Amino acid sequence: KRRTAKERVELYKTAGEEIILALLPVLDDLNRAIISNEDNSNLESVKEGFKLVEGKLKTALEKKGLENMNSLHTKFDTDMHEAITNIPAPKRKLKGKVVDVIEKGYLLNGKVIRYAKVVVGN
Repeated sequence: KRRTAKERVELYKTAGEEIILALLPVLDDLNRAIISNEDNSNLESVKEGFKLVEGKLKTALEKKGLENMNSLHTKFDTDMHEAITNIPAPKRKLKGKVVDVIEKGYLLNGKVIRYAKVVVGN
C-alpha cells in the first residue's frame, strides 16, 4: 500500500516530463535566436519579442518544476553532465571542470531529465 502511494506521487511529479522534454528544443531555439541577434541593433523589437517569449516559456516551465543546471566552471559530474569532448584546461583551476556548455541540462522536480552536454578541461 505504501509503495503504491509512493509510485503515484512519483508518477504525478513526472507526468509533465514528456511535454517539457518536447518544449526544451523550443526554449533552446529561442535562446540561440536571441544570441545570434545580439549585435543587430536594427532588429531591437524582434530581439525584445524573443526575450519576452523566452521569459514566458521559462516561467511556465519553472512553475511545473523545471530547473536549469548551472554547469559552467563546476566539477564534471557524470550524474549531471555528458562530456562531449575534453580540452586542455585554459586555467589550472579548471582541470576536471566544465569549461563550456554545448547544450544546457535540466532537472524536473530535482530529477535529471536532460544531461548537460559539456566540454571538460583536463
